[in-house]
This record gives sequence, C-alpha cells and structure tokens, in this order.
Amino acid sequence: MKFSNYRNQPDVILLIIITCVVVFFGVNFVPQLGPYLALQPATAISHPWTIVTSLFVHADLWHLFANMLTLYFFGNALLQMISQRSWLIIFFGGGLAGSLLFILLNAGSYGYVIGASGAVFALGGALAVLRPNSKVMVFPLPIPIPLWIAVIGSFIILSFLPSVAWQGHLGGLLVGLACGYLIQQGKFKF
Repeated sequence: MKFSNYRNQPDVILLIIITCVVVFFGVNFVPQLGPYLALQPATAISHPWTIVTSLFVHADLWHLFANMLTLYFFGNALLQMISQRSWLIIFFGGGLAGSLLFILLNAGSYGYVIGASGAVFALGGALAVLRPNSKVMVFPLPIPIPLWIAVIGSFIILSFLPSVAWQGHLGGLLVGLACGYLIQQGKFKF
C-alpha cells in the first residue's frame, strides 16, 4: 500500500477508491445491499448509517469512474496543501452536508441517492478557493481553464442532468468553499 507524506499514515485517497470499488462490485453481486446502503430521505431516521454509506455506492461504472477520477486529482492536489486530518474533515463534511441537504429538500421521498459526488465537490470547492486560477483540462474542452470555472461550471452543468442529485453536490460544494476560505484565513486548524 502506498503511504502519504505523513509518517505511517495510509493513503486515504487510495483507501476510499478501493472501498468504492469493493462496494460497487459487492452491490452488483448482492443487489440487496444497494437499498441497505443507499440514502433514502423517507427512511433516513430509521437507517441513519446510509447518510455515510451512500457515499461509497455508485450506480454504474461510469458514475464510479467519474467520481474516482475526480477524487484522485482533486484529492491529491488538496492533500499536498493541508493535513490528512483536514482533508478527511472536508471530504466527509462535504459528503454529510450533501446527504443532509438532499434529505432536507426531499423530505419523505422514497427516491435513493448514492455516490461520492458531494464529498468530491467539497474537495473541488476548497481547491477553487485556494488555487482558483490553476489551469485544468475538462473534457471535451480543448484548452485549459481556471479551476474555479471548472468546479462551478461542472456543478451548474451536472445540476441540469436527469437523475443527478444536485442537492448533494451543492451541500458538498458549500462545505468545500467554506473550508477553503477558512484555510485561506488561517482559521481551519485541524
């Protein structure tokens, strides 16, 4: 297993990616696991673990690939600037905020929400504040664009796609932007 810059600490990004891949194949081999791990606003109180477990479940290979690729790049870039503990707070804080905002705006719904997108948007949001003008390539654009445009633009575009839980993305993005601002101001000391 690869280790991060921090002595004797495992690479959290790799651990999260492995967990998501294992859960993806587990749910495909045992489909009954999906509803047990996915977040459903109507059952969130009786199944509170789904607020977290839903972050590790993905609908299909494309969903898994897109989230893990973005997690890898945003995650590594941010982890070079902050401690692993701060990174985990942003990742899980964004994921939890996304889950809670989805529950709040869909109270009583029997629809499911899954995926690490809220947590990934939190990482992107923090990066957009800390390194707004870093250039990134976004498919299918042939030229590099500023990171803040890529993050905000991706949020806007994804919000209009069917079956996308924009509420989860928004919750994560807001946490990331707030954490990035606090880090920038020296007030995020974890």
